[in-house]
Amino acid sequence: MIRLIALLLALLAAGPAGAADEVIVEDWARLPVGARGLPEGWKAQNWGSPAYDFTVVAQDGHRALHVRSREDSSTIVRDISGTVDLATTPILEWTWKATALPAGGDSCRKATDDQAAQLYVIWPRFPQAVRSRIIGYVWDSTRPVGTICKSEKTGTVTYIVVRSGPAGLGQWLREQRDVREDYRTVYGEEPDAPGAVSIAIDTNDTRSAAEAYFGPIRFRRR
Repeated sequence: MIRLIALLLALLAAGPAGAADEVIVEDWARLPVGARGLPEGWKAQNWGSPAYDFTVVAQDGHRALHVRSREDSSTIVRDISGTVDLATTPILEWTWKATALPAGGDSCRKATDDQAAQLYVIWPRFPQAVRSRIIGYVWDSTRPVGTICKSEKTGTVTYIVVRSGPAGLGQWLREQRDVREDYRTVYGEEPDAPGAVSIAIDTNDTRSAAEAYFGPIRFRRR
């Protein structure tokens, strides 16, 4: 009996059997190069008039989604319900490249809330429009890296500025964020499992243009 108890304790300490080391949200590999518009497996936004100037491309050794915006706002959403356990795979990792930023974009001001590249993690709560929790990792035109601010346009969104201004423009960059820790910082409590991930590009407030690329997106262990 003592040996059995010891074995069970060891198994519990090791974590759930078969727990994944990573969860791939999207790597674009299953989509044909040249595919345009709303990517297969993603959902469209239900507001405004998005242009979805999106194209799957092959660049620098991997597939990517090329996104462009001219005075519009385009957002796509991917359901990840039941696939990500932040206790096991809390690190959100992605690659992106911005090539043109919206002129004067500032995530923290309602009048200029535009960004060339935005990656959101979403915790839906009913009613979703007022109670959902959303953390947006953005490449901002003007706000310094590390800025955390609540959107003045959408009360459910809190921005974290990961990149700022022209530094790194035109280069593929790999980002890593501990979503569990970011959630604790923003909301002051432990997160439950996220329900969705979203990609967006936005230039409708600054009446300008922007362009970026998104490579593979995944959650992984520390």
